[in-house]
Amino acid sequence: MNVIYTTIQNNDASSLAIELGKIKEDLGMLWMLLSAILVFFMQAGFTLVESGMTRSKNAVNIAMKNLLDICVGSLTYWIIGYSLMYGKTSNGYFFWGGLFLGEGVDLLFQTMFAATAATIVSGAIAGRTKYSTYVIFSIIITAFIYPISGGWQWQGEGWLTKIGFIDFAGSSVVHSVGGWAALVAAILVGPRIGKFVGNKVIPIPGHNQILATLGVFILWFGWFGFNGGSQLAWGGQDAISASNIVLITNLSAAAGGLGALITTWIWYGKPHLAQTLNGALAGLVSITAGCSYLTETGAALAGLIGGVLVVFSIEFIEKKLRIDDAIGAASVHGVVGIWGTLVIGLWGVNGDKGIGLFNGGGLSQLGIQVIGAIAYALWATILAFIVLYTLKKTIGLRVSKEIEEKGLDLAEHGTIAYPGKRDRGE
Repeated sequence: MNVIYTTIQNNDASSLAIELGKIKEDLGMLWMLLSAILVFFMQAGFTLVESGMTRSKNAVNIAMKNLLDICVGSLTYWIIGYSLMYGKTSNGYFFWGGLFLGEGVDLLFQTMFAATAATIVSGAIAGRTKYSTYVIFSIIITAFIYPISGGWQWQGEGWLTKIGFIDFAGSSVVHSVGGWAALVAAILVGPRIGKFVGNKVIPIPGHNQILATLGVFILWFGWFGFNGGSQLAWGGQDAISASNIVLITNLSAAAGGLGALITTWIWYGKPHLAQTLNGALAGLVSITAGCSYLTETGAALAGLIGGVLVVFSIEFIEKKLRIDDAIGAASVHGVVGIWGTLVIGLWGVNGDKGIGLFNGGGLSQLGIQVIGAIAYALWATILAFIVLYTLKKTIGLRVSKEIEEKGLDLAEHGTIAYPGKRDRGE
């Protein structure tokens, strides 16, 4: 501040502009750091959502998987993933720019996204998957699967960037990749014992919906950094500041929760907590791609539709396709991830210009968004299938029936989440 004061006293306009520019840059880096911390905190939210929506006898296993994702993701993304995602193509072919490429706050921020993509898979296959197998898959998704496809959009020279694809904070890049990988994993691992009996679908309620609710609030809170930090500064292009992105993110999440609440109230006769929680998360995923390209009204409408869509998707995947996704991860992140990507092509804006079909932009942007959404879905599905099918045929994906019935906590980790409580299969 003394430097600025002296510069003003000396009427040195050029030096003042330089000093103010440095302050703006420092504030931008500070916002990115705070955003990275917020996204890191989302790992706690995922832990609570996944454990609360599943059985108590597997709570330690859920916690261990989420802890693993941040530990493994931080190291693999630092060593390999960042280089694959952001390195210059001219510096090499496989490792774009070499190992250990990233540094500073940008590496930290991007690492949190890689860990998020891995964690999405965890909840879908809860209660019946070998921990050792999950370790290997977590390494592969954070080191290779997510970074390579992430570079298509965010590296700056990726093929999706060149055709004009928009995914500001990762509805497809992060969430769709994790969501479709989760669906493949759920199919290959198979349903939990007792989930499908004959033609009936048997509910397996989570052991603590209060934990799940707290987890969603934490995720909602962390998402302000997830989307707002993706601006990579406090101010931003097209006059969209991080504060506006945070506002738009909140509106979409609120509308998503309300959409799911109303849908379940009409469908089930009563408002359903677990589905409403997923609706709020769906609202967040719905706005992640377009948080810098939608108006406040457009964001609320996107979230509302996402909240309705996720309820129907969860019901369809479970009851029609008979796939046991324990927490609805494929619907929240995969199906709604596609929706969040496409909505930009429906009523997206770029500054004062409409780029969506319904606000004068024509079909061009929508077509590009379709290409990108399909590319990420196919990439995640195919790569996840190759990796998980190989693991299934070698070391196996699933624990034994005896272990699954007793719970993974004792068999896989030698401890339980609630000491002194007799195992009642909760």
